[in-house]
Amino acid sequence: MTRQKVIAATIVVFGTATAAFMVPALAADQSLFELPMLKLQNLPAGGQSLSLSLQTLILMSALTILPSMVLVTTSFTRIIITLSILRQAMGTQQTPPNQVLVGLALFMTLFIMTPTIREVNETAFAPYSAGTISIEDAGSKTATIMKQFMMRQTRQNDILMIAELRGDKGYDSPSDVPFLVAVPAFLISELRTAFTIGFLLYLPFLVIDIVVASILMSLGMMMLSPMLVSLPFKLLMFVIVDGWSLTLSSLVESFSRGG
Repeated sequence: MTRQKVIAATIVVFGTATAAFMVPALAADQSLFELPMLKLQNLPAGGQSLSLSLQTLILMSALTILPSMVLVTTSFTRIIITLSILRQAMGTQQTPPNQVLVGLALFMTLFIMTPTIREVNETAFAPYSAGTISIEDAGSKTATIMKQFMMRQTRQNDILMIAELRGDKGYDSPSDVPFLVAVPAFLISELRTAFTIGFLLYLPFLVIDIVVASILMSLGMMMLSPMLVSLPFKLLMFVIVDGWSLTLSSLVESFSRGG
């Protein structure tokens, strides 16, 4: 898959499904737009295509929805929360900075979501670009593939809880779960998993803080901050055990195991 196809498929993953569900009027058969060039098909019986300014407006509107779709339908939430808790456990304040953590989370998300993006490209984006399916079909196929990914990471209790809030009694299979139920259930499961991983990461650093605080208290050094003394030992331990590699590899493996 070339770079252009990867970028285009990524946009389709988070944009096409949203457009198909939220703005179906823009997905009418008589006014299709083709990604990524956004060239509209000529309408029959003397119809006119949309102007360039309107095409740009549609594109910018889709881009404003894209970050939200990245947050709620991919592995980004689990990764960024885990990395934030890890930084807090180390006590390094703003190091690494937020930009670094977000960038790392985005690229790890792209790495984890590559099989899903490839499937969307082959099933929805490529046929739509070839003109063999409509944008409604492409959006439906994209939403189905994304829901399959989310269902693998979602706990059954979370699905049942959202279904009860919605007034549904339950579903026979994961394919019967509506998209509007799958997304919040997936987010709740991701938050729970992220906090569980963060708790496990926090424990060794907490032990170091307790040991250092106990030693300082036994020496009568009450005025010296335990955090100031324990920070070098935390960094040394994290570097010795290759903490970043262990953390990131554990996050990737957590998605392969499912929720």
